[in-house]
Amino acid sequence: SLIVAVADNYAIGRKNALLWNLPGDMKYFRQQTTGNAVIMGWMTFQSIGRPLPKRHNIVISLFPWPDAPAGVTVGDRLDAAFAAAEISPLASLGRNDNISSEAGGEVEKSPKAFVIGGAYTYAEAMEVVDTMYITHVHDAPEDADAFFPAIDPEIWREDSRSETQVDPATGITYEFVVYRRR
Repeated sequence: SLIVAVADNYAIGRKNALLWNLPGDMKYFRQQTTGNAVIMGWMTFQSIGRPLPKRHNIVISLFPWPDAPAGVTVGDRLDAAFAAAEISPLASLGRNDNISSEAGGEVEKSPKAFVIGGAYTYAEAMEVVDTMYITHVHDAPEDADAFFPAIDPEIWREDSRSETQVDPATGITYEFVVYRRR
């Protein structure tokens, strides 16, 4: 799976940061990802600044990261990250393993794995994930520098859509949409 907040113009970030502070979207993100594996690129991890609690944090980095924080597994490619997600997230807390795409062996499967960013990782993941949890944010920031790929209706079908949410602080509207691969 992947999870992301996407603007009407497919913008997702600016200067390695989120475009919005939408508490309702952050609550949805926590509800969906807690207890599961989260897979992210190294820059996304840097923007967060710490491992996300109660999740198996997997960071994609082309370079070994021997001083990765406790609770972080490092993989060298997306397929290695998905292999690392096979480790139970609760069993992995406190670990900082470096794994490669050649890693193998018997492992325990996580309930779910969510790709959580950034733009390059999302583009690569869209080729292999079967479910997308997308918050469609009705905004079109012109100064964004990171974008989500277009959602091809020939590949993706809308499985569910929430009622329109309104952020009380900004007035920005959004919906939570789940897409499944056809």
